[in-house]
Amino acid sequence: MSGAAPPGFPPNPYNEHAWIIGNPAIGDGTWIGAFTVVDGSGGLTIGRGCDISCGVHIYTHSTVRRCVSGREYPDVDRAPVVIGDHVFIGANAVVMMGVTIGDRAVVGAGAVVSRDVPPGTVVAGVPARPTGRVVVDGDRVEILPLD
Repeated sequence: MSGAAPPGFPPNPYNEHAWIIGNPAIGDGTWIGAFTVVDGSGGLTIGRGCDISCGVHIYTHSTVRRCVSGREYPDVDRAPVVIGDHVFIGANAVVMMGVTIGDRAVVGAGAVVSRDVPPGTVVAGVPARPTGRVVVDGDRVEILPLD
């Protein structure tokens, strides 16, 4: 990171143009792109060696029920997000509260992840659905379509 965070952005060691709130646990070697929103207010763990592409939003809270009830429902709902090791999240993807993404999973650009993603699974679309699998064998890496 070079320079100070823009006005209004909390400083963070990952990217001066990323908005990181709460106290997320972020593993060594994880890269976070510009213009991301990383909400750790409801509990967030991001594993080692992940790439969180530009424009990704990770949410651990929701104000939907509070909003639609006219504030009769007074709470902000929160649920933790867990992202495993060596996970790739493509540009402009959204990860919703309460989701777990397993090790070595791939989230396609623009996907909306509202359900858990098993390890080694490729998901894409809105809502995100499995489309492939990741095979790692030493230095050989393949992204294979589902059979």
